[in-house]
Amino acid sequence: MELCKNRMNRKTIKLKKMKTIKFYAIMLTLAFIATSCVEKSGKYKAAVAQRDSVEQVKQTLDSNYNQTLALLNDIEIGFSKISQSESQMKINLKGAESKTSNRKQIIAAQMTALKEAMDINKAKIAELRQLAAKNKKTNNKLAETIIRLQSELDEKGVQVQSLQAELEQKNIKINDLNTTVSAQNKNIADQQDLLEQQKSTLKVQDTNLNTAWYCIASSKKLKDAKIISNTGLFQAKKVLGIDFDKSVFTQVDLRNVTSIPTNSKKAKIISSHPMDSYKLTTGDDKNITIEIANPSKFWSVSKYLVVQI
Repeated sequence: MELCKNRMNRKTIKLKKMKTIKFYAIMLTLAFIATSCVEKSGKYKAAVAQRDSVEQVKQTLDSNYNQTLALLNDIEIGFSKISQSESQMKINLKGAESKTSNRKQIIAAQMTALKEAMDINKAKIAELRQLAAKNKKTNNKLAETIIRLQSELDEKGVQVQSLQAELEQKNIKINDLNTTVSAQNKNIADQQDLLEQQKSTLKVQDTNLNTAWYCIASSKKLKDAKIISNTGLFQAKKVLGIDFDKSVFTQVDLRNVTSIPTNSKKAKIISSHPMDSYKLTTGDDKNITIEIANPSKFWSVSKYLVVQI
């Protein structure tokens, strides 16, 4: 009897476990289906799109913020340059009537630079205003800053007009002086261009003067390249005729060459070079090297070295 009860209890426990497992399996299936349905639902897609939109707006705001800071920094630097130019001009204007033409040209150049700085700041403030207009949530502080900067620019404009009037009173004509300065600058530029051309010409001439060529080859190859030729049975070889092949030569800077290896145990120089300007030396490998003791003298007769091996 006791044994039967135990068997019944074990069956009951197994049935409960199986029911529990089935329950969790059903719940997991339902959760997966629910998740899949949610992901496919319009609300889920809308939420994802909204999240992406928020991220894009954040990136745009960060970009606008950085651009705003950069513009504000540039404008402040511009106002600093304007103030410095203005102060310098006021100093130079004292007694300008009696100053030399060169001094007046400096004042004219300063006025031109001052106006250019004003134009640059004007453009920067306009750019800042456009950037603020794109951002609908522009704070009041930035709006106040733009108004202040524009007011400061207007004030500087009045001061520049005052300086312009003072220049006219002192008979300093900006346009005439600027024309003179431009002409002088053009003359200087032309002279610099001419100087650069002369330097380039001298460099080419220097390169040509110090360029030499050498060819080391067998008699057959020298003949094939028309570097040497026999003009007759009892006549000497003719070296470097009119139409010889220059492509077989190696180009060198004679100032940097003090030795030329022939890579041959037999070598004979058949072009014209002073005997006392070089010597032939034999290395441990029995190959001959041309040692140039006096480069300028060695290449004085011919810039082409022909070596027959």
